[in-house]
Amino acid sequence: MASVELKQVVKSYDGKNNVIHGVDLSVAHGEFVVFVGPSGCGKSTLLRMIAGLEGISGGDVMIDGKRVNDEPPRNRDIAMVFQDYALYPHKNLYDNMAFGLRLRGTDEAEIKRRVMDAAKLLKIDHMLDRKPGALSGGQRQRVAIGRAIVRQPKVFLFDEPLSNLDAQLRGEMRSEIKKLHHRLGATIIYVTHDQVEAMTLADRIAVLSAGRVMQYASPSEIYNQPAAVFVAGFTGSPPMNLVPCTVNAGQIDLGGSIVIALPAGLNGKTASNLSFGIRPENVALNASEGSVSVPAQVVITEPLGAETLVTFQVGNCEIVARCPASFAGKPGERMSIHLAQEHMHLFDAASGAHL
Repeated sequence: MASVELKQVVKSYDGKNNVIHGVDLSVAHGEFVVFVGPSGCGKSTLLRMIAGLEGISGGDVMIDGKRVNDEPPRNRDIAMVFQDYALYPHKNLYDNMAFGLRLRGTDEAEIKRRVMDAAKLLKIDHMLDRKPGALSGGQRQRVAIGRAIVRQPKVFLFDEPLSNLDAQLRGEMRSEIKKLHHRLGATIIYVTHDQVEAMTLADRIAVLSAGRVMQYASPSEIYNQPAAVFVAGFTGSPPMNLVPCTVNAGQIDLGGSIVIALPAGLNGKTASNLSFGIRPENVALNASEGSVSVPAQVVITEPLGAETLVTFQVGNCEIVARCPASFAGKPGERMSIHLAQEHMHLFDAASGAHL
């Protein structure tokens, strides 16, 4: 295990325009950290800079307190798992997992011990004589992970390893990777564009946008206390409702004569260029303590089996709510919905900052 620290890390391909803008973050021994964000946000570039596959234009990368900016990948004691598996098609699984150790001159008995231990851990010990072409996508990814495990590195780096798998297999592999982390106690940095994957796997999440870390915190804090409107809108499925509003005299005006009292703890200054946020699960059909009732009209319903997502027209905006599967409202029907005050958020629309 090892710690990883990024100090004002910058990346520029032309010497002028940065694609990574002074990233500062630390990963503790044995921590599982996920870099998440949309395509092009810089998360894979940041991971490759840690691995030594991309040069660093500014700042420092530290592994176990040692500056490794100028160290080649082979000297950083890391193992990387890629999206495309990168297995040798002409070698069987045993030889694929043993290949890196043989290059390093590891004793054959030690290679066998490590390969068998990793194979048993990943439940592929019964197929080591097979070649990659005879495997499913999930099995190939297990082999790629096993090849990393036998290295016994200080840090594991995963670059969107589940992107090529179908939805069911992704869910199964997520569980396996989380179990693997608990068993190994390894330091893992994992890149994904899937916020559900990030929330279920991570001890801490770094949410990136345009080469900047918008928030670095636990999954619970990311979800419940987003530091920026981008974070609020990126996390959750469906994401947080974000609608334009104004604040005046201690009231939030959602337009269309819909005005609610400003909850305690939110910035009460008068402002017009704001966004009001509330998550779908904090919008209810029945009143509860601390909720605010507002008139609404059903726009569309989306039955999902265990629940129904309902889009309501509220004033000049639309708000999505998680409703029971038994919800029977029809488009156009009018009713009251109830917003939980303790879960309301306000963001500055210009800067995106939470108020």
